[in-house]
Amino acid sequence: MSQVEVALKIKASLGECPRWDEQEQLLYWLDINAGQLHCLDPATGEDRFLQFDEEIGCFALREKGGFVLAMRTGLYTIDGWNTQRTFIADPEQGMEKNRFNDGRCDDKGRLFAGSVYPPKDYGGASIYSLSAEGEVKCWVKDLLTANGIAFSPDNKTFYYADTPSHAITRCDYDLDSGEVSNCSVLHQFEHGCGRPDGAAVDSEGYYWSALYEGGRIVRVSPQGEIVQEIAVPAKCPTMVAFGGEDLKTIYITTVGGRPDEELLAYPDSGAVFSVRVEVAGRIENRFAG
Repeated sequence: MSQVEVALKIKASLGECPRWDEQEQLLYWLDINAGQLHCLDPATGEDRFLQFDEEIGCFALREKGGFVLAMRTGLYTIDGWNTQRTFIADPEQGMEKNRFNDGRCDDKGRLFAGSVYPPKDYGGASIYSLSAEGEVKCWVKDLLTANGIAFSPDNKTFYYADTPSHAITRCDYDLDSGEVSNCSVLHQFEHGCGRPDGAAVDSEGYYWSALYEGGRIVRVSPQGEIVQEIAVPAKCPTMVAFGGEDLKTIYITTVGGRPDEELLAYPDSGAVFSVRVEVAGRIENRFAG
């Protein structure tokens, strides 16, 4: 098995949402707490970032160029690097404690994005879809932290994780309508061994999940069985993305804003890591709007 390596030595407060641009061979990723969208060139090690005045929970590249951003105050687009934001919608207007969190696009170019409700005293988070025309629909409610949004290669299954519940959920998915239905638990993790955070599905339809406070990423079969685990030299990996020319490099974002004694044990926490795997991932879909 390949060794996990540091792809970018950095102390991200809350590294998240790595996204591979197969056209430019670049890795985009977020530091949510810092309000930064980063761009890493693995060939040179150069990393640059855009600074925003609020948190970005997730994003996707756009088919026409630029990005769609799911932020604390709603959904936006930008036409390119360092261009002005255009507001689309805020489906959680008035919910001041919430912000957007995890998300990705389906094969039709819809963005699915979930929110997080930090107090966690009730299920105040949801998962929404955003169409190219700007229509927003809510599909999943009563969550604490929406995470791990992904789709099966045949577009018939929608996955998500409600991180505090330690569960990965699978749902039926209709690509034509964008409907999410018939949800059930795919895998329930034991408490105390890490919580399912961000994820990606590989070309064989297996779901790779980063286990926050679990120090590892895991490969889960479509039947819910853990078939592979890879230890990460950070206690809090947050999300994975497939990249490289052959899509066989997994990039892993992590958290650097952790207690001092944890950082002594895991000094590279906050870095972006990489590891080679045998099964390729899939090209990320771009937002059609």
